[in-house]
Amino acid sequence: MNRLLTRLAQANKDDGMSTIEYAMGSLAAAGLAAVLYKVVQSPIVQTELNDVIARAFG
Repeated sequence: MNRLLTRLAQANKDDGMSTIEYAMGSLAAAGLAAVLYKVVQSPIVQTELNDVIARAFG
């Protein structure tokens, strides 16, 4: 059991993201958020969302 834990600890020395990986992940998340924002703000989606909300409360 001790040897297994030692091997696992040595295998995971590079945990987490490096700076460039963190930056790329943040950039990708921001890009996805921008696309989703544009989609939700489109008139077609706005109309559909309003209809869904009206049906839910009406």
